Amino acid sequence: MRPLLIACLLCLGCTAGAQQPLYVWQKQQTDEYPGKQDDLCFINQNQGWYCNGKGKIYHTTDGAATWQKIFEKQGTFFRCIGFIDSLRGFAGNVGTDYFPNVTDTIPIYKTEDGGRSWTPVEYKGPYVKGLCAIDIVKEQFIDHGNIGYKYHVYAVGRVGSPANIMVSHDGGITFNSWSMDSKCKMLFDIKMFNKKEGIACAASAEDITMSHALILSTADGGKTWTRRYESKRPFETTWKTFFPTRKTGYVTLQSYNPDTTVKQQRIAKTTDGGKTWKELNLCADAQAREFGIGFVNEKIGFVGTLNSGFQTNDGGKTWAKFDFGRAVNKIRIYDLGKDYNIYAIGVNVFHLNIPKSTLK
Repeated sequence: MRPLLIACLLCLGCTAGAQQPLYVWQKQQTDEYPGKQDDLCFINQNQGWYCNGKGKIYHTTDGAATWQKIFEKQGTFFRCIGFIDSLRGFAGNVGTDYFPNVTDTIPIYKTEDGGRSWTPVEYKGPYVKGLCAIDIVKEQFIDHGNIGYKYHVYAVGRVGSPANIMVSHDGGITFNSWSMDSKCKMLFDIKMFNKKEGIACAASAEDITMSHALILSTADGGKTWTRRYESKRPFETTWKTFFPTRKTGYVTLQSYNPDTTVKQQRIAKTTDGGKTWKELNLCADAQAREFGIGFVNEKIGFVGTLNSGFQTNDGGKTWAKFDFGRAVNKIRIYDLGKDYNIYAIGVNVFHLNIPKSTLK
């Protein structure tokens, strides 16, 4: 049954103009997990995967209605996941010396059987401590008179430092790595518009007391990066990004300020493809630390925070509080033609289907 639109009540703590219609998300049946789970992905309407910090990977073949655990590796903290097709995929490990009980030093694994078995990825370049995000770019080309596709895989990390990137231009057969410590000290997310142009979510310092939120851009496939935005406040990082169009994009900003009187939460928005950014207020709540973000179009979007979700219908000018679980870290939106299929993962997995006919 498709979710219905309902009128929301005035939400305390969000920006002015909170009277907005809210979408009703459907909680999916998944194994219980004690904290934030970090990533999920789909290759079509039915088939998808999600991963978590207990080294577990789950698979669905019915559009998230049911999930089956297909892999588990103790000591691994699976932070990010991405698939090319039903067989080929990649999973990133956050690495050691940050979270307890993580002993695995392999940054990235690959599968060629749909996730039932995983092998370490070999790469050339400096050692990568851990990863937080994977992005896959599908490039069309002419192959002996026929349409073919190349797949470029980008992975960045990590939270807590150091900052590194891994890149493959042959669908994950070979990878190269290089350090980004000269530009930033932590990396959380990457969005590539094509094989050369993209942005990365970062932090300016390893010490959170001195860290500013930082957004970088690249025009040469990640070899060099330009600073496009830096917050002026300490205790801040970026987290996740989403671009509903090539020009319009959003980034969540996190505050770790221990002063509970510092309540304002913010996002950053660009309307020129990531060249310039402006800050928008989300809510005035010291407990609403931000995580995942996703936009159906330039106006309608969602943000996950530590305790709740927020929705905007006007491109981030105003926000209303709603429930789609705690600590939603990643929001994935898939265009099915007549509908949008949307998935959110945090403590739980949530699903939303929006018919395009209902959008203004």
